[in-house]
Amino acid sequence: MDYDKKYIRFWLRRELPTIDKILVAVNEDPSLPNFKRTTLYSTIKKLDFVFEKRKRCSVLTEREDLIVWHRNYLYNIRKYRQEGRQIYYLDETWLNAGDCVDRVWKDNTVLSKHDAFNKGLTTGATNPTGKGKRLILLHIGSDKGFLPGGLLCFESKKNSPDYHDEMNGNNFKEWFEAILPRLEPNAIIVMDNAPYHSVKLEKYPSTCWNKAQLSEWLQSKGVVLDRPFLKHELMAKVREIPRNKSYAIDKIAEEAGHTVLRLPPYHCEFNPIELAWAMVKGYAKRENTTFKMDDVRQLLHTAIERVTSENWQNFIKHVIGEEDKIWKVDDIMDEVIDQMEHCVLTITGETDSDYE
Repeated sequence: MDYDKKYIRFWLRRELPTIDKILVAVNEDPSLPNFKRTTLYSTIKKLDFVFEKRKRCSVLTEREDLIVWHRNYLYNIRKYRQEGRQIYYLDETWLNAGDCVDRVWKDNTVLSKHDAFNKGLTTGATNPTGKGKRLILLHIGSDKGFLPGGLLCFESKKNSPDYHDEMNGNNFKEWFEAILPRLEPNAIIVMDNAPYHSVKLEKYPSTCWNKAQLSEWLQSKGVVLDRPFLKHELMAKVREIPRNKSYAIDKIAEEAGHTVLRLPPYHCEFNPIELAWAMVKGYAKRENTTFKMDDVRQLLHTAIERVTSENWQNFIKHVIGEEDKIWKVDDIMDEVIDQMEHCVLTITGETDSDYE
């Protein structure tokens, strides 16, 4: 759903987004379902937007940590581009043997993920729309096109509606290690935060560990256990030790001379491979007449070959436009909220100490 786009448009107009304004905008959009106010409010909260109290005003914003995350991402991706480093984007998707479309469209009409969704070509749905067996796909590409030899394609073995369930840390790591030598030196690798992308270097203790395991782990960290401890006491000591937030994939990339950059949550529009997948799946769906897995595999390879470097450059250009839009919204939001707070303090004669 494109609630975030409604939110962005209000800020671009320097207009404070409220639940009532967003409700009207959403219900006026024919591509979105109609909502009751309470349902929309609940949905917005699930997307990690918050109504943040600013002095006497309530403003709809993203969570502070998510704002910081996407701001850092935008700063870093801009810096890497200015440095001339090659940037690769990876992502997973799926393709059903029974996928097809009942209309024809041109590849160059897909301008965004939302546009692809409206044409029945969404790359991000958790529930496959077609029937039959399913292929799980993983690939990586850059402004030079899909990376030759970078495709991982295998048939689904599970009945889970979420294709992410087919992947795990081990098979992703094996694929990742295989493609690293194919990348240009000192490359940037953009990926999302799927669990199999984010396996920690060190397993952190949990309450399911027994006392012996907890004691051994604590002692490996230099903690002296000079008397018998209850499990609750051991867990309390565990929580005193800073977590190692390093990821195994990041270390593997670093050792090969590359840098991993993780996409901020809820911002798949920053990944141009989403548009590349829309083009691939659009071709496969249009040409699928047998609904046989072997034929769909062949269509897939043909579809990938049809995505040119020019296509990728256009996708990346579109993504840069989305990045610039969010950067501008952040600046506007910061300025408007700051002015709003200053206005409240000036009118009321209050000071910041009144709120401490």
